[in-house]
Amino acid sequence: MFARRHPFLFFLCVICGCFTLGLLALSGVAVLGAIAVNSEISGAMASSRGNIGVVEVTGPIISSKKIIKDIQGFKDDDTIKAIILRVDSPGGGIGPSQEIYRELLKTRDAKTVIASMGSVAASGGYYIACATQGIVANSGTITGSIGVIMEYANLEQIAKKIGISPVVIKSGEYKDMGSPTRELKESEKQLFQNLVDELHAQFVSDAAAARNMETDAMAKLADGRVYTGQTAMKLKLVDRIGNMDDAVQWAGQMAGIEGELTPVYPKEDKITLFRRLAETLFQDVNWGSKLSKSCRYVFN
Repeated sequence: MFARRHPFLFFLCVICGCFTLGLLALSGVAVLGAIAVNSEISGAMASSRGNIGVVEVTGPIISSKKIIKDIQGFKDDDTIKAIILRVDSPGGGIGPSQEIYRELLKTRDAKTVIASMGSVAASGGYYIACATQGIVANSGTITGSIGVIMEYANLEQIAKKIGISPVVIKSGEYKDMGSPTRELKESEKQLFQNLVDELHAQFVSDAAAARNMETDAMAKLADGRVYTGQTAMKLKLVDRIGNMDDAVQWAGQMAGIEGELTPVYPKEDKITLFRRLAETLFQDVNWGSKLSKSCRYVFN
């Protein structure tokens, strides 16, 4: 009777019901798939019986909080004899990268810490890898990009065309320095250049110190260019060519681990796990979020 009197509502209910069942099915598949993949990778993802901790740094380095928490968790765990920093990142914020770098320096005084580079470990990704006791890269890993960049878009001409006139009230001469509605003055350009040069010098100095290289030698390689893992090894920017398993074997040797080497990953926070599951389920539907995310990375 309901179907006859309200055909549209009946059809809508059927569609919603099918969609809900589909999501539940996909959730089950995604969870089972995640468990299967995790088991294949380490065999001890959700176990505390591992002896080598793996801290993953994936994507732009925007925050250091979770990465430092994972490092400290493995450092304080007596069953963990070595730590591998798995880097697959193009870099990111200077502050977060420096915080991770400092934490790794403190950690390697207590335990063996090795870096394993994935497809890319550039700029801030290379910076944090330097703080480990050894770096393993693939032959085709993109690394290097040692340098600092600051950029913004000048929208002055667009503002004029649409009739926008910016009004600025400031407390000092340089308070609106870098405003997108006007050109930079020469004095402002120089201030920004001095800032970039200072940050670049910090990068070079820290990387050289951690890698036991002369600062001048590191500075010659730090012109912003990227290197393959193979070239980076020749330049002594990395120590070995190999994959993640090679890094595990090396870490085990350095830490003096006898018997089976068992990598273990940090336990996933429940909220983070559900968020990733939701992103997996809706990534093909909600293309708008993909677009906004890609734009954010471009302008970051």
